[in-house]
Amino acid sequence: MNEVVILFGGSSPERRVSQASAQNVASMLPSAELWFLSQAGAMHRVAPADLQAFPRPFENDFLPRGESFGTLAQALDGGEGKVFFLALHGGEGEDGTVQRMLEARQLAFTGPGKDASAKAFDKEMAKSIASAAGVRTVESLVLSRTAPRRAMAEMLALHGRMVVKPVAGGSSVGLHHVANEAELESAASAITGAVEAYLAEAFVEGIELTVGVVDEETGPRALPVSEIRVQPGRAFDYEGKYLGKGTIEVTPAEVPPEVSQAAQKLALTAHRALGCEGYSRTDCIVGKDGPVFLELNTLPGLTRASFLPQQLAAEGTPMLKFLEGQLALARRRRDREARQS
Repeated sequence: MNEVVILFGGSSPERRVSQASAQNVASMLPSAELWFLSQAGAMHRVAPADLQAFPRPFENDFLPRGESFGTLAQALDGGEGKVFFLALHGGEGEDGTVQRMLEARQLAFTGPGKDASAKAFDKEMAKSIASAAGVRTVESLVLSRTAPRRAMAEMLALHGRMVVKPVAGGSSVGLHHVANEAELESAASAITGAVEAYLAEAFVEGIELTVGVVDEETGPRALPVSEIRVQPGRAFDYEGKYLGKGTIEVTPAEVPPEVSQAAQKLALTAHRALGCEGYSRTDCIVGKDGPVFLELNTLPGLTRASFLPQQLAAEGTPMLKFLEGQLALARRRRDREARQS
């Protein structure tokens, strides 16, 4: 029986990123089982060859072969002794739901626990916690789901430019850049009546950076910083992030050492303040007064082109060593919590 299970899929808009992360992780852990969580909530076992042969995972939804073997809860009920590598992104995979189910069964899993996941997934809560820890954050407000236009217009008038995005979500899905009336109307129309809550953030002019943090036996450490360069007229949205349209990613970032160090310090502070364990990735903007916290991702992408693998490569750490380290950390956490219970 294989001990390691790579769990991927899910119902969130980020499920396609999950597919690509699972492809990459599975290529380095060939003996691991592959469990796919469908949008409808059914669990499927997947043959490694089927996942590796799946084309264009960022653009297509994976369709498993064979019958379901139950719901996620039913599958986890039979998961004793397994270690779950979470290749999930967004939704139930990153908001603490799956983590809560795993913790209730005392199962080992990678990434932060249920409490840290829930706090980080709510962007407003994450900013509040980071701010209390001394991290600079950007001004923002949660928008009404029924009539967001007035609040958006007031923020646009005050700041001249803003970013509108889901309160809970990632991978730049649902992201809107607003700098004029036409963009305001388009964003307001798109989010009016939306199921998910949205927030508007004042736009900060500066260099876009993202920093991975990895936990080891001695504690968390920051990885080399990555820089995101966006071509004029483009945004760092889903197409820019995953389809390479209009963006350039530079790792290590071509910024002065003091800027990189300040961004790494910010990421470490946010990681600790939110109670993360395992790994995370923090996005920030370096404005005229230094780095400003935007958000923290508790299960950042692990695709072949994702930032965390880029940063690990930049410092000379093999991806397999990172994966094995996370699995070892998951086992230690399970054993520690079992002793305390």
